[in-house]
Amino acid sequence: MSGEVHGLAEFYRAPLGQVAARLLRGRLFAFWPELKGLDLLGLGWAEPYMGLWPSEVGRRIAFAPEGLGPLPGAAQVQDRQLPLPDRCLDRIILVHALEASEGAHPLLRECWRVLRDDGRLLVIVPNRLGSWSLFDHTPFGQGRPYSRGQLEGLLRRHLFAVTRRDSALFVPPLPWSFALRGARLWDRIGRNTLPRLGGVTLIEAEKDLFAAMPAGAPAIGRRVVAELPAGYARRASSAGDE
Repeated sequence: MSGEVHGLAEFYRAPLGQVAARLLRGRLFAFWPELKGLDLLGLGWAEPYMGLWPSEVGRRIAFAPEGLGPLPGAAQVQDRQLPLPDRCLDRIILVHALEASEGAHPLLRECWRVLRDDGRLLVIVPNRLGSWSLFDHTPFGQGRPYSRGQLEGLLRRHLFAVTRRDSALFVPPLPWSFALRGARLWDRIGRNTLPRLGGVTLIEAEKDLFAAMPAGAPAIGRRVVAELPAGYARRASSAGDE
């Protein structure tokens, strides 16, 4: 983790962060309205969003990569080596994680490893084409932003099948009260007219088992079996004795 994302807790306590969290929670709930009985990991800093899915039945785990520094409610881990066994989770939400990671490959490889065979990953990243990636006074303006095509290609290369896409945060990232009061309207208009220009991109992907399997059996040399002529083995044995 590169450590470029900072001020997470302070941002979400401010009016702009509270509006951003409210808008994103609405989109996340549209993806996953019910996770009862499923095991969920929030990786990065997912504390503003984990409350959407109370842990009535099913585990709720929150990990913060070491580069983000201490964060309330999250255990610090190395994102290259998650302290979890193989195939132990049903869902993972990545927020404030991928864009700040020094190695997207090991991070996504670990997500694939710990997800069960039908597990799903929900990735939230700053949109390269959106206005939020241009202002570094928010966490979404730090780290590496992604376009939708870049993120989808990255997930496919790491053995995930993209299932759904969405955008959010069309309101300008400015702490003006008149803009924040109309944030829901901004988002509704933006999603209907310019969906690729949202401040963040959300993509759900499923663990793709078939992509991890070889396309076919390796080619082997063709063998032909035929009967030996009568007396061939005896003559060969006699020649060897000489």
